[in-house]
Amino acid sequence: MRLYHGSIVEVHKPSLRYGRERTDFGRGFYTTTLAEQAEHWASIKKDRAKAAKAIVSVYEIDDAVLNDPTLKIREFHGVDEAWLNFVVGCRKESAIKHDYDLVFGPVANDNVFTTVNLYESGILDAAAAILQLRAYKTYDQLSFHTERVIKALRFVESYEVK
Repeated sequence: MRLYHGSIVEVHKPSLRYGRERTDFGRGFYTTTLAEQAEHWASIKKDRAKAAKAIVSVYEIDDAVLNDPTLKIREFHGVDEAWLNFVVGCRKESAIKHDYDLVFGPVANDNVFTTVNLYESGILDAAAAILQLRAYKTYDQLSFHTERVIKALRFVESYEVK
C-alpha cells in the first residue's frame, strides 16, 4: 500500500518523537492513502510555519503488516459514535493514552472539528453530531503509534507541492 505524509521537510525516516499530543488518534506519525490530502496538509503546515516549501513524503508498506494478528490495530470505517468518542478522547487536554500500534479512520479536519467541539460541549448529542459530520467530505488517515510498525514504512520518494 502507498501512503503519503505532508510536511515542510522530506521525512526519509519517520519518527514518533515529533508527533503532537491531542490529535485525532493521539501522538503518532500520520499518513494518508490520498496524495491530495497529504498535499493539502503540507500546504497548511507551510503557511502556518511560514516555511519555504510544502513537501509530501511517499512510503510503501506491505499489506501483510496491516493484517498482522500480533499487532493491535483500531480501524474506523467511517464517522460513527465510536470514532467520535475516540477522537474527542484523544484531543482532550487530559487525552486518553491508547496502546494501539496503528489507527485507521476518517480525518477530523477543521470543518469537521467544529461539529466535534459542539458535541464535546454538549450542544449536540451524538446522533445530531454524526448526522452533521456525515455531510462533510472526509479523508482517511493511518497513524503509526509504535516503533515496531513505523519501521515497516519504506521511504519511496518525496516531492514539493506547487
